[in-house]
Amino acid sequence: MDAQTVDIDAKLRADIRRLGTLLGHGLTRQEGPELLDLVERVRRAVRTDADEAEELLAGLDVTTSKNLARAFSLYFHLANITEQVHRARELRRRRAVGGGWLREAAAEIRAEGLPAETIAHAARRLDVRPVFTAHPTEAARRSILTKLREVADVLDVEAADAALTGHVDTESTDERLSELIDLLWQTDEVRAERPAPSDEARNAVYYLTDLYADAAPRVQADLARTLVELGANPSLTDTPLRFGTWIGGDRDGNPFVTPQVTENILLLQHEHGIRAAEAALDALISELSISRRLRPASPELMASLAVDLEALPRLPERFRRVNAEEPYRLKARCMRAKLEATRERHANRGRHEPGVDYADGSELVADLLVLHDSLVAGAGRLAAAGRLANAIRAAAAFGLHLATMDVREHAAAHHAVLAELFDRLGELDRPYSALSREERTELLARELGSRRPLAPTDVRLSDANRRTFDVFTTIRSARRRFGAEVIESYIISMTEGADDVLAAAILAREAGLIDVGEGRADIGIVPLLEGVPELDSGGTTLRRLLDIAPYRAIVEARGGVQEVMLGYSDSNKESGIAASQWAIQSAQRDLRDIAHAAGVRLRLFHGRGGTVGRGGGPTHEAILAQPSGTLDGSIKVTEQGEVLSDKYTLPVLARENLELSVAAVLKATLLHAVPRHPKDVLDGWYSTMDMVSGAARSRYRELVDDPGLPEYFWAVSPTELLGALNIGSRPAKRPNADAGLGGLRAIPWVFGWTQSRQIVPGWFGVGSGLAAARRAAGGDVLDQMHRQWQFFSTFISNVEMTLAKTDLDIAARYVRQLVPERLHGLFDVIRTEHELTVSEVLRLTGNDELLAANPQLRRTLDVRDRYLAPLHHLQVSLLKRYRTESEADPQLTRALLTTVNGIAAGMRNTG
Repeated sequence: MDAQTVDIDAKLRADIRRLGTLLGHGLTRQEGPELLDLVERVRRAVRTDADEAEELLAGLDVTTSKNLARAFSLYFHLANITEQVHRARELRRRRAVGGGWLREAAAEIRAEGLPAETIAHAARRLDVRPVFTAHPTEAARRSILTKLREVADVLDVEAADAALTGHVDTESTDERLSELIDLLWQTDEVRAERPAPSDEARNAVYYLTDLYADAAPRVQADLARTLVELGANPSLTDTPLRFGTWIGGDRDGNPFVTPQVTENILLLQHEHGIRAAEAALDALISELSISRRLRPASPELMASLAVDLEALPRLPERFRRVNAEEPYRLKARCMRAKLEATRERHANRGRHEPGVDYADGSELVADLLVLHDSLVAGAGRLAAAGRLANAIRAAAAFGLHLATMDVREHAAAHHAVLAELFDRLGELDRPYSALSREERTELLARELGSRRPLAPTDVRLSDANRRTFDVFTTIRSARRRFGAEVIESYIISMTEGADDVLAAAILAREAGLIDVGEGRADIGIVPLLEGVPELDSGGTTLRRLLDIAPYRAIVEARGGVQEVMLGYSDSNKESGIAASQWAIQSAQRDLRDIAHAAGVRLRLFHGRGGTVGRGGGPTHEAILAQPSGTLDGSIKVTEQGEVLSDKYTLPVLARENLELSVAAVLKATLLHAVPRHPKDVLDGWYSTMDMVSGAARSRYRELVDDPGLPEYFWAVSPTELLGALNIGSRPAKRPNADAGLGGLRAIPWVFGWTQSRQIVPGWFGVGSGLAAARRAAGGDVLDQMHRQWQFFSTFISNVEMTLAKTDLDIAARYVRQLVPERLHGLFDVIRTEHELTVSEVLRLTGNDELLAANPQLRRTLDVRDRYLAPLHHLQVSLLKRYRTESEADPQLTRALLTTVNGIAAGMRNTG
């Protein structure tokens, strides 16, 4: 480790110690010295004598237990934000010295000697879209996160002052930090009630408006400069970076997302999108003080301004008079007036009046371009390329709606509607539900190609089917009200065959969203392949769909693009991480080849979770690990929960993470279009990975199919409390699920294993898979794969990180105290597989310990464990008490939930 890294690491630890000391003072102020004393006693006891710690914790009353848990939880929140601040500082330093990820990508692209036209063609296809979801994986409340953001700002201002003056006023800084710590202590970290979808939407809007104002246009500007240097000629209105959302559109398993909720959240997004645009215009009004006496405006600007002044009688006379000689300012004021009118129109459900309000974001962009072109023509090129250019980029990327909403529904819901419609017609020789999958496919293919309405205008449906059908009519009305960009994709979860996709397409046709005869498709229909069987047959499903002429017409109407979503979480829960990751990788190759053969452009949507166990991990490496040729400039990736706060809370980190994704997609599109290794080498690696996957899945299924596992899982983890955490509007279990594991969603599945530090979804079975492949193919092949194959090395790296977070000594305490003795053999199975997996991973990396190549992360995890261990001990103690109480004690429940929050903060993830 170089001296500079050591210095940065030392400064980080000093800041964490400082905040820890201020927290100690705060605990004394708020609760008395006894609590701080207890914190230190528990920390020492956990390190030196676990039995003594257990006895100490068992004797605490509930209120003291809750305060103890809160103290450790708050420490982790402060440590996390401090790490983010230091990460941001290091990124600024690195950017100043060597540039960012785009500069690095440009150097690699330049080294390949690619023609400028090839680069320009790839640049035109760039469409990177993070999609914010409401999946409940963020345990911390917004009230906590905003105060932590203020802590970050205080630390940043202090560092800036020190760099500028060489002096640090720690006294005043400590006063403000202490004030924030007191406020954090007095803020309840456990939500009083479950958030509604509108609350989740406000959370996403918080991040999106920040991105609008700073990080997104900065990255777009950096990308534009990079492309110009590479010989391309990007346009200001290109949208290489856009944003999506599922919040308000994801209906699968969430009864609270109704058609009315979808419309309300679109309205909410527009309210905040318009505010963001108004803020950008306010800055331009302040800046663009150009007088036409000194520099005449273009005829186009003057003509546009005259039209605006005529159409906007409400524009105050004062502005007309004061800004009469400042056409840029006056035009910007007219644009702001149009935005105000647009907000009023949406709120009152009025009609669009051309010239008075904006139909959508494209009209705002057109007005901004009038300003830009006039400046360029009038020797104002530098002014045009600054704040105004960024305003254009932001308006193009975010529109007035901030993010494009995807709508998702379970495949069975569409078939239920069609069953009611077809059965009413009486044309079939048996009920629709009795048809085989292939019979349904043939029926629906014929129906999609017909011109008749299947559902009359006043069709009567059951309540549940009416809600499903009304979603499609809501999409139609929303697009008319807000513009075509607000909803573009309709996703079918649990897609198993072509009939599932055709069913949704027919309902979209009935709602007027698709007209095969006219070659019109207002939305794309997107299959979501979730389980391993569906991933394995995904290519067959796509080929079948593209062979159906009416469906192919829909794809052509969407610009020849077919989007397919890949699910990471359910495939992992079903088959283990090795089989899941390999199934997703293999599915991408199949889908790529079939789309290419059919002349269709494939857009992949990666449903990655936050944790490795749900498909998470470093985004840059994950993008570059995709099979060659699967990335053709366009990608969608889900972002959720603690990933959002980790990536986007601080503007510097937001910029870094967006740039990482854009740079990786640009590199993958230009440099990874063809295989990087000979076919015979790849075939050998694929064969070996088949062995790893097969053996790993068999070992994983032995564990999850054990009849005692459901009881073991519920006993060893606090998963029954997930609903009481109120971290999301969606229920933790699927409808009609039993008390076993089958209906449990992937998020609580990972959540439970993480809280007890077993983290089974992130590594279990990998050791058996690697060992089996080593025996069959030899260690040399695995070593070669690890050195030369990005997919395999990224996979192993993610598993290694999860193994390092796993702590089976802590897990053993959960097992001994909470699990019936007859089930302890399952923990022996877990421990045996863990030892094997650690051994196999270390053989591949050539190291003696996990994370040896990343000592900074290893030290960070070690330090965190010193504070996590007391929380785990406390959680075990409280769970024992909770499960033996004859009546529920609300205070005990809250104390337990606080330990859950604290462990989530300490581990940097929930599920």
